Amino acid sequence: MFGRKQRRHTVVDTLVGANTKVNGDLNFEGGCHIDGRVKGNVTADPDSNSALSVSEDGTVEGGVTVPYVVLHGIVRGDVCASQRVELGPTARVIGNVYYNLIEMAIGAEINGKLVHQPQGQVPLLEQTNRIDETAAVAAEN
Repeated sequence: MFGRKQRRHTVVDTLVGANTKVNGDLNFEGGCHIDGRVKGNVTADPDSNSALSVSEDGTVEGGVTVPYVVLHGIVRGDVCASQRVELGPTARVIGNVYYNLIEMAIGAEINGKLVHQPQGQVPLLEQTNRIDETAAVAAEN
């Protein structure tokens, strides 16, 4: 009906509990919910329907590269969502946000850039890495 948002129902396959601290990268498939702390990058296949949710008490100290991101906690690193990013009123990002679609609540904070990445476009992160690699090869020769 009019005025109602359709929400995707995602099953949580991976849970980082409130009293859990993960040191290292976390690569998952499906749904992942973080109530604790992850010190490392959080990634999922960009061509999948994988979704990450971070609660108000959750923290990620590293980059996030997941198609769907729902953030209410803190991310200290870049967030790259090929599909959609939802930032709740308590969301804090200390880094850049690369998005296709974005929804921000009043109170959400981003200390970095907002970069629109239309679906199907090569992500700016990959373009930057390719330029850096090309420059490094040229410098060696």
